[in-house]
Amino acid sequence: MVAHRCPGSRPPLRLFLLEFLLSAATLCAARCSPATHDSDGPGEPIDPNNPPITDGTWYRPGVATTWQWQLQPDDAGIINTAYDVEVYDIDLFDASDSVIADLHAQGRKVIAYFSAGTYEPFRSDADEFQASEIGNTLEDFTDERWLDIRSENVRQIMLARLDYAVLRGFDGVEPDNVDGYANNSGFPLTAADQLAFNRFIANEAHGRNLAVGLKNDLDQITGLVEYFDFAVNEQCHEFDECDRLEPFIAAGKPVFNAEYATRFVNLPLIRNQMCADSLALGLRTLVLPLDLDDSFRFSCDP
Repeated sequence: MVAHRCPGSRPPLRLFLLEFLLSAATLCAARCSPATHDSDGPGEPIDPNNPPITDGTWYRPGVATTWQWQLQPDDAGIINTAYDVEVYDIDLFDASDSVIADLHAQGRKVIAYFSAGTYEPFRSDADEFQASEIGNTLEDFTDERWLDIRSENVRQIMLARLDYAVLRGFDGVEPDNVDGYANNSGFPLTAADQLAFNRFIANEAHGRNLAVGLKNDLDQITGLVEYFDFAVNEQCHEFDECDRLEPFIAAGKPVFNAEYATRFVNLPLIRNQMCADSLALGLRTLVLPLDLDDSFRFSCDP
């Protein structure tokens, strides 16, 4: 399932310098040959060549952690920092320093959203990608294209984004579009390619003392749950797939879920039943606008 994020107009780009603080020792994740066409199964829970990094002092949210997700400013150009929640998920590039500082001053943890699996031409580092690494457009976001996640250059750019998250003082990251192998990417990506890339991103985040969340990619949860600290899911109630997120709950890690369906927005009885089901599963569900601009918000938290 392609992530549903922020269609339409985008906020102006921030101008900044990205330092490429790279070390060859950090670029040794497992890779598979493009000619390999293995099954789309979950894979082994642990990659012996790239085991999960588990020792560190990074932020580790609990199952009951509350959250807010706003990637675009509202009509007044504001990120609303007034919600009484533990975690805010905001854009790595476009969120202002003042918003990050305000949230930290309130005792909130702040997660940085960025796309790890797609090319976005409006990002300040877009020129760093090579033409051969840029594939097909996303089905619902025609200004974005899938990336060849097997590329060393793509990995280096993602490492620079993780470094930038550290530089800006984020507590964790939400790398999006990490299921290109299951979409029409334009590249012969395999399930093994995706597992290797996602594990690489998770371990590199932990190596920088950042929490990291798995975005969607439900088919590979059993092979990734030990690498990630939380899950961010979209529309598991709408698509009747919430039970597939149970491995995170069983591991004591939260599932932050967002629903967009009109019936959950406009029909309180249906929304209340969905929320009751969500709470019974241990999920932290919000009903949000597709643009993630805080134009409305319904929380299933009691």
